[in-house]
Parts: sequence; structure tokens; C-alpha cells
Amino acid sequence: MPAPRKSSVTIYTPDYWEEACKHLSRKDRVMKRLIPKFGDACLESRGDAFTTLARSVVGQQISVKAAQSVWDKFAALPRKLTPANVLKLKVDDMRGAGLSARKIEYLVDLALHFDSGLVHVDAWKDMDDEQIIDELVAIRGIGRWTAEMFLIFHLMRPNVLPVDDLGLLNGISVNYFSGDPVSRSDARDVAVAWAPYCSVATWYIWRSLDPAPVAY
Repeated sequence: MPAPRKSSVTIYTPDYWEEACKHLSRKDRVMKRLIPKFGDACLESRGDAFTTLARSVVGQQISVKAAQSVWDKFAALPRKLTPANVLKLKVDDMRGAGLSARKIEYLVDLALHFDSGLVHVDAWKDMDDEQIIDELVAIRGIGRWTAEMFLIFHLMRPNVLPVDDLGLLNGISVNYFSGDPVSRSDARDVAVAWAPYCSVATWYIWRSLDPAPVAY
């Protein structure tokens, strides 16, 4: 299970991180070079599943700054951000927070899935990655990429390889192919040495492009 870290907000870090770093350093020359550059920094998870997914919907196709502004206004509408409370919100109030009609539809569908039990949050710990992805992509506005980011950053699954992520492909290009373009197939070939810790390797690839901590 993830280990909680003391903070004003409960932050969880993976209990497999140290072992993963040792494995990757043994198996992959690029990882052996990258991992020491970032010290003790590692993947972090905070918040609950509904809030994490709602934030992903709000942030779609807009800048990080704009997404934060809209999120702050939206999250302030209910007394507490729960699926049931979101379903009670007025459309006009949600529009007033800066949400488009489509994103309102997505957030309502997300809330309905959680409130009605169509997503089996309590069972996720016993489900494999693809089963969870199948549940999440059934929600309007959530595609495979978002589901994979959720697996990495919220559930902290260790072996997710998001081959549709441009940052991952760009990072593999820079670190393994001298900047030449790479395909999803190339990424899978490189990641053979990363298993069973593809999530950890992906995190370090992202960091190699942007040293700021990756958050979701």
C-alpha cells in the first residue's frame, strides 16, 4: 500500500519506488543516468478519485492557469465537492464558473457514475489496470489517456505505459533516439526493459524534459 506523508494535505508516495529505481538502473542505461539527477523526488498522489477526475475534465483543452481559475470557482460552488452535491448544482451557476456546456455535461455524467455506483471505487484495488480503464472510459469526457494518468497519479499503479502521451514519446526520442521521431511501437520496445515499473520510468522521462515535478 502507498505510504502517507505528513502535510497539510495527505500526500501518498509509492512503497515500491526505491525497488523500482534499483531495477531500472540495472536494466536501462538511460534510467541509470537519469534517476540520480532527481534525488528523493518521486510520484505523489493526493485527493480523492472523484475530485481528481473532475479536475481532469475541467482542465481539458485549456491552459494550466485557466484551468486552475475555473476549478477554483467550480469547487467553491458546493459546500463540499462530492458527486451528490455536484448533481444538485444549477447549470447557470456552473456556467458562471467558466465551464462550457460540454464540460458541464461531462461533470454531471462523472458525478452520476460515482453517485450511482457505476464505477466500483472500493473494488479497484483488486482489479487490473485494463478493467479500471474500461470503467473510466465509459464516462463521457474521459478517454484512455486520462484513465492512464489516473492510474499513474492517483492509484499509483507501477506498470502503466501511456503510449499516447506526447511527452513520453518526445522524451524517448531525446533520450534514446538522438531526437529522431519515435512511434508507439518504438516506445513499447524501449519499455520492455522497464517492466514491471513502466510508470516510474515514464515519470523520469517526463522529468528529463521538465525538471519541475509532474503533477496530475
